[in-house]
Amino acid sequence: MKLKNILLSGILAMSFTAASAQQPEPQTEYVFNPHWYLQLQVGGQYTLGEVDMGDLLSPNIQISGGYEFNKVVGARLGVNFWRSKGGITKSGTDYDYSYSYIAPMIDATFNITNLFCEYNPERRWYFGIFGGIGLNIGLDNDDAQDLYVDYPNNLQYIWDGTKVRFVARVGATLDYRISDAISLGLELNANTLSDKYNSKKAGNSDWYFDALIGLKYCFGPTYTKRELPPPPAPVERVVERVVEKPAPAPVAEERKPLPPAKIRREIFFSINSNQIKEEGYTKIQEVVDFMTANPESEVSVTGYADKGTGTKAINERISKKRADIVTEELVKRGVARDRITTKSMGDSVQPFNDNDMNRVTICIAE
Repeated sequence: MKLKNILLSGILAMSFTAASAQQPEPQTEYVFNPHWYLQLQVGGQYTLGEVDMGDLLSPNIQISGGYEFNKVVGARLGVNFWRSKGGITKSGTDYDYSYSYIAPMIDATFNITNLFCEYNPERRWYFGIFGGIGLNIGLDNDDAQDLYVDYPNNLQYIWDGTKVRFVARVGATLDYRISDAISLGLELNANTLSDKYNSKKAGNSDWYFDALIGLKYCFGPTYTKRELPPPPAPVERVVERVVEKPAPAPVAEERKPLPPAKIRREIFFSINSNQIKEEGYTKIQEVVDFMTANPESEVSVTGYADKGTGTKAINERISKKRADIVTEELVKRGVARDRITTKSMGDSVQPFNDNDMNRVTICIAE
C-alpha cells in the first residue's frame, strides 16, 4: 500500500488534559470576643458659670468597669467624683467657691470606627460615642454657705448637707490601642442636672464638662484569629482532536452507571450570630444551582454551634436559627421546601476539630 493511501485512510487523534490552577492564599478572619474591661481616668472639670473660666476649673477622677457585647455596642458602669466650682460677681468682684460630689453613672457605648469600618483588632485608633444617666450626690458646700452670709441674693438656691440629683450626660472617646489588653484613651463629656446644683437661681439647667485621660485594661483575649481554608483550585480541561479523514463510527461500549452526584457546602457564622455572610450566600447559590441541574436531588440542612461558647440551651437555639435561615434562603431562591430536610445539633456534635469552625450550617445535596 502506498504511503499516500495510508495517509488518506488513516486517522490521527490527539487528546490531552491540562490542569492549571494557582493555589489561592488562605484568608484570615478576625472574630470579636465579648469581654470585660476596667478603666481608670483623671482630668479636669469646668462648671458653667458667669465668672472667668479659669476660676471654674477643678480636678476630676473617674473609675469604671464595662462589658463589650460585640464590636460596636457596650455598657459601662462607673463613678465620677471630686470637686465642682461655682462663682458669683458682686460690685465688679468675682467670688468663687467649691463643693464635692460623687456621681455613679451607667452608659451605653458605641464604637463608631467598628460600625463603619471592617473589624480589625490590629487597628490602633478607635473613635466612639456614649450616653448615660445617673445620680449626682453633692456634699461639703461650706464655701457657698460662707458667701451666702454676705450675698444671700446671689445664692438663692443655697443647699447644705447631702443633696442627690438626677444627671444625664453624653460624650465622645478617642482610644489608642497599645496592646490587645491595654488602651490609652481621651474622653470628653457634658453633664446636665437641675438648676440648684451650683446654689444659684438661673432659670435653666446647670452644666459641667469633663476632660479625662486614662488607661483601659481588657480581660481575656478580645478577638480570635482564624485561617479559613482556601477554596479548591479550579481544573480546566482542554481536549483537542485533529482529523484528516472521517473515522469509522466507534463501537458503543457498555458503560457502568455513574454514582449519584453529590455536593457539600459549609456556611460559617460569627460568634453568637445567625446572620449569613457574603461568602455564605455564594455557597447557598451553588447548592441551588446543583439542585436545579438535578431535579430529583434533595438537600439536608444541619445547624451547629461551637461547644466553647454559651450554654447547651443557648447553643441549641442558635444552631436551629442557623439551620432555619439557610433553609429560608434556599426556598427564597427557588428550591421547593419538600426537597429540604432541616435539623439542628446544638453543640452535641462538633463536625470540626477547630472550635470556631463549628459555628456552621452544613448543606449536603444529592
